Amino acid sequence: MTFSHSFPMESSAGCYNANVNTPHVPFLQLSINAFDYNCHVDLIKLLQQEGKLHRLRKARQKMSELFPLTEEIWLDWLKDEIRLTEDESDREKVYELFERAVKDYVCPEIWLEYVQYSIGGMGAQGGIERVRSIFERALTAVGLHMTKGASIWEAYREFEILLNAQLERIHTLFRRQLAVPLMDMEGTYAEYADWADDGVPETVTHQYRRALQQLEKCKPVEEALLVSEPPKLAEYQAYIDFEMKEGDPARVQIIFERALAENCLVPDLWFKYTTYLDRQLKIKDLVLSAHERAVRNCPWTMGLWKSYLLALERHGADHQTVTDVFEKALNAGFIQATDYVEIWQSNLGYLRRRVDFKWSRELDELRAAFARSLDYLKQDVEERFSESGDLSCTIMQVWARIEALHCKNMQKARELWDSIMTKGNAKYANMWLEYYNLERSYGDAAHCRKALHRAVQCTSDYPEHVCDVLLNFERVEGSLEDWDAAVQKTETKLNRVNEQRVAEKEALLTRQEEEKAEHRRKAKADKKAQKKSQKANRTGDKRKAEDEYEEEWGEDEELPSKRLRGEEGFGSTATEELMETESGLFGRRAPPPRKSEPPGFHKNQQGLSEAPRQPQDMSKEQRKDEDSVFVSNLAFNLEDPEGKLRTFFQGCGTVQQVRPVFTVKGAFRGYCYVQFEDRLAVAEALKLDRQEVDGRPIYVSPCVDKNKNPDFKVFKYKTAVEQHKIFISGLPYSCTKETLEDLCKQHGTVKAIRLITNRSGKPKGLAYVEYENEAQASQAVLKMDGTMLENFTLSVAISNPPSRKMEDKAAPSRILGAAMMRQPQGARGKGRTQISLLPRSLYRQSDPDAKAENGTISAPHATVTDGVHGGPGTASLDTQTKSLSNEDFARMLLKK
Repeated sequence: MTFSHSFPMESSAGCYNANVNTPHVPFLQLSINAFDYNCHVDLIKLLQQEGKLHRLRKARQKMSELFPLTEEIWLDWLKDEIRLTEDESDREKVYELFERAVKDYVCPEIWLEYVQYSIGGMGAQGGIERVRSIFERALTAVGLHMTKGASIWEAYREFEILLNAQLERIHTLFRRQLAVPLMDMEGTYAEYADWADDGVPETVTHQYRRALQQLEKCKPVEEALLVSEPPKLAEYQAYIDFEMKEGDPARVQIIFERALAENCLVPDLWFKYTTYLDRQLKIKDLVLSAHERAVRNCPWTMGLWKSYLLALERHGADHQTVTDVFEKALNAGFIQATDYVEIWQSNLGYLRRRVDFKWSRELDELRAAFARSLDYLKQDVEERFSESGDLSCTIMQVWARIEALHCKNMQKARELWDSIMTKGNAKYANMWLEYYNLERSYGDAAHCRKALHRAVQCTSDYPEHVCDVLLNFERVEGSLEDWDAAVQKTETKLNRVNEQRVAEKEALLTRQEEEKAEHRRKAKADKKAQKKSQKANRTGDKRKAEDEYEEEWGEDEELPSKRLRGEEGFGSTATEELMETESGLFGRRAPPPRKSEPPGFHKNQQGLSEAPRQPQDMSKEQRKDEDSVFVSNLAFNLEDPEGKLRTFFQGCGTVQQVRPVFTVKGAFRGYCYVQFEDRLAVAEALKLDRQEVDGRPIYVSPCVDKNKNPDFKVFKYKTAVEQHKIFISGLPYSCTKETLEDLCKQHGTVKAIRLITNRSGKPKGLAYVEYENEAQASQAVLKMDGTMLENFTLSVAISNPPSRKMEDKAAPSRILGAAMMRQPQGARGKGRTQISLLPRSLYRQSDPDAKAENGTISAPHATVTDGVHGGPGTASLDTQTKSLSNEDFARMLLKK
């Protein structure tokens, strides 16, 4: 039977919900799986609401047999039973119930309820002594609880004062309490000083001061515990380490119990506690009780069952008790096949240690246990996990060695090893050498030789090593015929192995060459398809830049790029003369050759490159943001984004246009605009946010002009700590979402998984996993951090993404100067070089009184700078002066 529970959290998840108002649904669920913790809780709640006390008692009884109950469930149960108490026999049943309650967890409230109930029955014979006995047990269990222990001490003193007991009893209780570091112990000391007629004795004051010093040392960790949020695991760990350094066993025990009351589902905490009890206190009742509670809280953890079995054997438990615990372990529902192998090995080791090999009865029991373990692994474990969990057949190896060593039965040992080899182990050299060593120790030379010859014939991983062992054996014990046979056998084997290795190497090289050729063909095809896509769907940066300038200059104004073509400003003749003059400085009469343009560009009548026209695009006036959505987070290598998005959004309404955005070189930018004919389709499209396209979630958001709506918020990943999410790094690149979900859902309910990829869509080995609550995420971190997945070590932590700082793209360039930043870019964007093509002879001083070197009069307020020494390489003329003609420029250039 498999344990599947999530206690001690009493959530309404599971069977109990708004539609469940009768116990029938929880009953049905429990008939299917009796170990569903949440259904037990829901059933108890429903029966409480209906007031069916008889059925409620049975439901609580059934749940307590399977699980430890929380403090709240126990208190409700106890109060209901106390209310129904009528005679003394009923009181005894309540006492038995209290005894069961105080064993699950150390809870001061339950102990306080217990002593108060016992005071009500002190009128019976021996009642007073019974009350005192319960008080003493309560002080032992929770009297050292720093924040809640004082309530037990005060109740004990009030009980003795109520009985008019001897003053010495009350003095003793005050002295004992003041020797224990508890919160607000100063008030207790003041109360004792007022109560004592002769004042506080010096010895009591000395013990009180020592306890007060201990309290001051504990206050930092205690206060950290008080201010932290549940389950406070890290704070409890620090508190435990502190107390273990102090070395007081009683205080170590109480802090462990406090931690386990809030973290009962943390196996490592139970491991640490039980190990401490096994090695330090070694008190039988205390140790076995802790082990029993550990396996009840974490039954899926094989190591806790294994430690429990060893503790039972260590403390001399009877054979039937150990057997019963082992049978419970087999039904606990371990999560790995290897766990069953280990628990069987632990039980078989226990049975072997109790066998007296002179008596056949116990030996027969051991052999029957070995046979049962093999059948169990073959039937039950293989059916559940599709593997035996014991690939090396370690249980059969141990059985064979016991038969050879203790029973002197080599025939049985050889039968077992024959079975081991038939289970796929004959190809491993270490298995054959293990069998050879067994024959060498307890068998004879003939069987050793036979085993080594079979090993040479069958081994495939390290045949050279097996061959060396065979030859060394024949050197020591074999005849000449045996030596010749061994040499021939090993040479034949090694020659065959070498030929096989050469063939495998050649096949590997051939396969690698084929993969490289296929990769080259695929890359060539992708590049060809990308170029084709560029020509057909060019909507890159040039079109976007021209649209921006149309908005800035107005539709009737001409773009600045047109002015550079001689249509406005400088005349075309002047521009051509300047170009010819500049070319002459470099030793050429014609302009320097232009670099090749990006694919898809053509030249106009003036010889300048222009982006390809896209007649299928709509005009700007026809584009409406209110009828469009913005789609982002698409894969950069997405093929035919327009066609795929049309298909994706066709259920929302008629798609009027899909506008993918490309770079200048034609690479897809990963986002696009989708415009519909009907505005109502936009609302339907927004519902498809986070749906996957080619295995990648896309983000669908309203199409809003952020320049006109600066307060519009776009989607951003959270950068704060998310307690219910975990971040996993170190994943293998081949890890899929399904593999990761199978790994993570073992520790809780997985709500979402996000694998991180780079711009090309390839995985980075990182992932975010969202759980249903913080407790499940914390449990996943504890269980998964440092584990292996496909030979990769995983690092798991609570999600705490780094903040994203935007770069200051408006910072001016130190080289080009501020003037360069002020100059608007043309339709093509910034040029590839910022070097001025203006001749140096045209450089003029900014001083209006400066004169040219040849004595000619310079135009006032005319300044020409190059792009390296102070500007972008343009000439700026004062609007108050007359523009220079082409002849003026020619005279200045020739210094006439």
